[in-house]
Amino acid sequence: MEELQSALKGNGLTLSNLPEKGRCLLTTRDFHPGEVIISQEPYVCVPNKSPVESRCDGCFTTSNLKKCSGCHVVWYCGSTCQKLDWKLHRLECEALSRLDKDRRKCVTPSIRLMVKLYLRRKLQSEKVIPTTATDNYNLVEALVSHMPDIDEKQLVLYAQMANLVNFILQQPDINIKEIAENFSKFACNAHTICDSELIPLGTGLYPVISIINHSCLPNSVLVFEGRLAVIRAVQHIPQGAEVLISYIDTTGSTMTRQKALKEQYLFTCACPRCIKLSDDIQESAVLEGYRCKDEGCNGFLLRSSDDKGFICQQCGRVRDKEEIRKIASEVKSMSEKALMSLSSGNQLEAVSMHQTIEKLQRKLCHPFSISLMQTREKVLKILMELQNWREALAYCKLTIPVYQRVYPGFHPLLGLQYYTCGKLEWFLGDTEDAIKSMTKAMDILRITHGTNTPFMRDLLMKLEEAHAEASHKLSCKDE
Repeated sequence: MEELQSALKGNGLTLSNLPEKGRCLLTTRDFHPGEVIISQEPYVCVPNKSPVESRCDGCFTTSNLKKCSGCHVVWYCGSTCQKLDWKLHRLECEALSRLDKDRRKCVTPSIRLMVKLYLRRKLQSEKVIPTTATDNYNLVEALVSHMPDIDEKQLVLYAQMANLVNFILQQPDINIKEIAENFSKFACNAHTICDSELIPLGTGLYPVISIINHSCLPNSVLVFEGRLAVIRAVQHIPQGAEVLISYIDTTGSTMTRQKALKEQYLFTCACPRCIKLSDDIQESAVLEGYRCKDEGCNGFLLRSSDDKGFICQQCGRVRDKEEIRKIASEVKSMSEKALMSLSSGNQLEAVSMHQTIEKLQRKLCHPFSISLMQTREKVLKILMELQNWREALAYCKLTIPVYQRVYPGFHPLLGLQYYTCGKLEWFLGDTEDAIKSMTKAMDILRITHGTNTPFMRDLLMKLEEAHAEASHKLSCKDE
């Protein structure tokens, strides 16, 4: 790992080991908000598989695609992406072409990711693809697998997947047990590759980025520029501090976050936010609990000592347990029907049902409830698809106060929600409000996304156009 240490040194970083945490990245200089700490291309990556939409294996676009005539599995947008990928895909294409039609259908993105992992290792060992300090199979070998912590059912699944990979590759020197262990490494080390609006596009393995540990109060953020993983500081990080990102959505209570981390990444978080147990009681009651019976009260409710109801900690009113159970049952029933409507393509019926759910949740949940916010997001998404811009804007505005509460100041999701709000306001002619929203979006996203991507240049252009439009309107009034 001496070569890696040397490469990291050039980035102002050092690889270290911390008790109970294992490997981590520490800073050897100060980093400021918006500054790139480290970036890495994937060792291997694959686009998501969708029944309605295919993606180019090179750049993940959905435009101008042609299927590989050899394997009939992989898609490319043109000769540029195909040529760049050819050294690796030539071997993958040969392997996939040997499969019959039914077996090819079983080739999931996870299976492809593993196949590509071993083919890239082979090509690097044969010097067909060069290795560097941050691009070599030794970095994959060093990743933690958590194999002793995995239950028997999951181990059996990994073994079955490993057998399929072995069948596809037909390389006698490959160890099936090692393949199964690598599937476990994927589960807790691979990253979901997203576009600038955090829409998932694919999965990639970034062995150096994977060294960075989790915190529910991160000082950095991971975003993607194409397939390139980029870590940016979202606050001042002093020399000698650990670089930390969040592996999960941190909106939930400590219990919810701990459950998600344990299930997916097999560890218990001990960050400052997680060890504040006294704060978690109120946090859970607000984010995942019920609202006070008095609509003018924003107090949070805790279970009564006799377990017959919930008491507001602000005004003392008691809410009956049976009343809560009845509304919750209605919400559950209506949610199942809404899901069926959406899956059948009936958007008008689905949005109407979700709006009914939102009304029920307003009676049931605290105003800052995560489930209420998620319902409003679903309504917003459907309304935008239906091009009902005015109503979409109303729901977008309802989500902002919750975003402000549950996310830190420089969080990409908060910035993106401001941007959505701004675009809707501008489209509807509310230029002054649009400028305010897009300015807030720019203030956040320039830190999380930088300023040189096409996405950010587009945001800047829209903001400049909105300013010009506002100036024109003002000059017309003066005349």
